[in-house]
Amino acid sequence: MKILENCNMAEFTSFKAGGNCERLLIVESNQELAQALTEISKSGKKHILLGNGSNTLFADGMYDGTVIKLGEGFNKISVSGENISAGGAVLLSKVAREAMNFGLGGLETLSGIPGSIGGALFMNAGAYGGEMSHVVSRAYVMKSDGSESYWISKNDMELGYRTSRFKNSQEIILEVEFKLEKKPKPEIKSLMDEYTERRNSKQPLTLPSCGSFFKRPAGHFAGALIQNSGLAGYSIGGAQVSEKHCGFLVNKGGATATDVLALKDLVQKTVKEKFEVDLEPEVRIIL
Repeated sequence: MKILENCNMAEFTSFKAGGNCERLLIVESNQELAQALTEISKSGKKHILLGNGSNTLFADGMYDGTVIKLGEGFNKISVSGENISAGGAVLLSKVAREAMNFGLGGLETLSGIPGSIGGALFMNAGAYGGEMSHVVSRAYVMKSDGSESYWISKNDMELGYRTSRFKNSQEIILEVEFKLEKKPKPEIKSLMDEYTERRNSKQPLTLPSCGSFFKRPAGHFAGALIQNSGLAGYSIGGAQVSEKHCGFLVNKGGATATDVLALKDLVQKTVKEKFEVDLEPEVRIIL
């Protein structure tokens, strides 16, 4: 187990902004994780699990608790027939590539999402009409106090649009099993290449961000609402509404979490005033 004190969370999140945490633990086994959770539970201090940090923003200042990351011990993939099992720390893009190598389809739309498997299931990540709920079959999880681990089926995960039971239960996702389907490798690769090209052409991937910042409101697209509000390119400090895709808030250089949150508030207020639509963040904001 690796322990980092007073850790700068900007280094562990894709927005490259934010404050510190009291302690960051990187655990390498179920046993280490259970031990850490037991100690934290007894102390009464708060804790959260961080995946790849691609959808999380820590507020400036200090998070007065423990951040836990799954280490290399949770970075394994195995394939059996049409099933793939992946540890919670494995990147979703890596699982998609491995599926392609075995001629297994189903993950093409998700192949460009930069999150870990655990983080992707936590928020039921999705793109281009696909989402985790379409391909996951079950998950091995640990209770938030480290007292026990168990398998749960997809039907018990309460998967909805960018949400799951894990947001409330705080269970730690250790391993995820996917049920995929046989498909010709060239067909899978062609689809993955197509989605990669769509991402590269439409999204501001050269600047730090947390991807789409807001959930899609019913009957609308967040990016279009923001653009039609005249906010393309609008900045507060180092945070900017992307001119390439207004659904993205980006770090154009030196942004603080305070800049990002102020820009978030302004975008929400402006869209509400102009279109009577409430924008809800998709990004997990840790205060």
